[in-house]
Amino acid sequence: MIDERPITDWLPLTVKEAAKRGWNELDVILISGDAYVDHPAFGTAVVGRIIESEGFKIGIVAQPNWKDDLRDFKKFGVPKYFFGVTAGCMDSMVNHYTANKRLRSTDAYTPGGVSGFRPDYATTTYSKILKELYPEVPVLIGGIEASLRRVTHYDYWADRLFPSILEDSKADLLVYGMGDQPLREILKLLKKGVPFNNLRTLKQVAFIQEADEELPKNKSWNTVELSSHEECLEDKIKYAANFKVVEVESNKWEANRITQKIGERTLVINPPYKTMEEKEIDESFDLPYTRAPHPKYKNRGAIPAFDMIKFSINMHRGCFGGCSFCTISAHQGKFIASRSEESILKEVEQVVNDPTFKGYISDLGGPSANMYKMKGKDEAICARCTSPSCIHPVICNNLDTSHKPMTELYRKVDAHPKVKKAFVGSGIRYDLLVDDFNKNNDDGNHDEYIEQVVTRHVSGRLKVAPEHTSDATLRVMRKPSFKYFHKFKEKYEQISEKHGLKQQLIPYFISSHPGCEEQDMANLAAETKDMGFQLEQVQDFTPTPMTVATVIYYSGVHPYTLKPIATVKTKEEKLNQNRFFFWYKRENRDYIRKALQKAKRPELIEKLLDEPQGAQRQQQAPRPNDTKKPVPKWLEERRKKGRN
Repeated sequence: MIDERPITDWLPLTVKEAAKRGWNELDVILISGDAYVDHPAFGTAVVGRIIESEGFKIGIVAQPNWKDDLRDFKKFGVPKYFFGVTAGCMDSMVNHYTANKRLRSTDAYTPGGVSGFRPDYATTTYSKILKELYPEVPVLIGGIEASLRRVTHYDYWADRLFPSILEDSKADLLVYGMGDQPLREILKLLKKGVPFNNLRTLKQVAFIQEADEELPKNKSWNTVELSSHEECLEDKIKYAANFKVVEVESNKWEANRITQKIGERTLVINPPYKTMEEKEIDESFDLPYTRAPHPKYKNRGAIPAFDMIKFSINMHRGCFGGCSFCTISAHQGKFIASRSEESILKEVEQVVNDPTFKGYISDLGGPSANMYKMKGKDEAICARCTSPSCIHPVICNNLDTSHKPMTELYRKVDAHPKVKKAFVGSGIRYDLLVDDFNKNNDDGNHDEYIEQVVTRHVSGRLKVAPEHTSDATLRVMRKPSFKYFHKFKEKYEQISEKHGLKQQLIPYFISSHPGCEEQDMANLAAETKDMGFQLEQVQDFTPTPMTVATVIYYSGVHPYTLKPIATVKTKEEKLNQNRFFFWYKRENRDYIRKALQKAKRPELIEKLLDEPQGAQRQQQAPRPNDTKKPVPKWLEERRKKGRN
């Protein structure tokens, strides 16, 4: 279907498009590693629309060619205020490479899913080009790649520590986390005539200054100094200890300023803003998005990431799970920023009025689907909290985990005459719904929520993420004991049976995570097989910047205890752990059998490969006396079948 809206409904990608808006010059030029999709799920669109809403003339350079004469970086000329740079919705290295460091053949954020339209370390590459072309023009970097690389960090693909991305990129300022609040403040000050160099007193920004230069004054902030980048290069323990400080300060409402020496200069990270209030997050989602890719891509094929979320609704940001391997809380924060019901229903109206909408909303969710409207009962307690998770090792008794706001909102969406079905496609935190783990269920809202989801919002399968079965590994992951998954599965099946439904429960698992050994994977395979699962939704742990698990992977110790934790690192070790997920594949059976024989775990061979222990003993070392023993029942039955 041809989109007949005028080109001026989108932010301009070309000089001609800017001219159609009556703009001869631009205030801000935004460089992005993603194709331009004007939708609130895409960071480039959100940032661009915020800049527009503050009265600035904004142009976007999407996926510029960094290999030619750099004409893409020059086409709009020089912006009045600054260049903005983002790698896109993903860290460019995660976007490019698998856990085994193989180059991916596709890119979900590019038309046609074609790879090769952004460089490795895209933020750094783009920023350095701009500083070479226009050394006097400020460069502001942001997005997940810049955010999670703001201090000394381990890069899995280069297998070494990098300094702050500000050092390598030569950018002037970095906005970390969700940038809505600092960006609006930056724009307001620039409009008032405040020089760009004077923005260093704002919250949630980072910059580098000369070591002998005095820190910008702010009476409200105390300053914490990290071990220098050079010390981290010499001592992995100091690097690990740094991480704890960064994570704790990132999740405080009243945080300290952080500094770190890099050679003869000093990195400065100002404290974050408090989580956005409902009105603030609504402002970002209610901007005039076209909710479609820019028309220039119409002949290049669909953009897979857009097709995936085209008819989905994001209800909130943030996640208080604090999982060791996840970057969501590191970037979006652990406190939940929830949209108003009015804003969400307004977006539902936009979705159902799309000419291509067929009646099915693909997702009513968020980073974790069932955290909408959840927050501390007494916010004064939250203001003093330094824990990275609200639900590990136990659920905080100050956390309001009522699912009623979600249940009521789901029902309102269901009642819309144009909605045939609204699915919850995001992963659900099942531990919040298990009464033995989450005691806060006096009004029965957990069961009411599960029943609503199971009967109305499951598209044949419900995704949850226990991640492992080993309690020791789960503690490292900051996940609850697997026994709670058993309890959730029982409840899920009871409700399904009650309503005559046959819908799969799909668990997600991770191999090669720090703290996970090969026997843990064997036990995982055996236990999930006993539960009737033949696993498909699995992944191998990939170390990404600024997670607990990555710090452990590189340093060998937990950043909070500085005690050693075993971690597999080689490609072969990682592959071997992954084999246990697929015990049912013929090519993995020999390896699994030999590994378990070596570990002296014949009972697991019997469980996984259906090869009884007696048979294994005979295969390993037949003895003369074995003939005097009773014939095993399985062997007798096999012989009978052979005779018949």
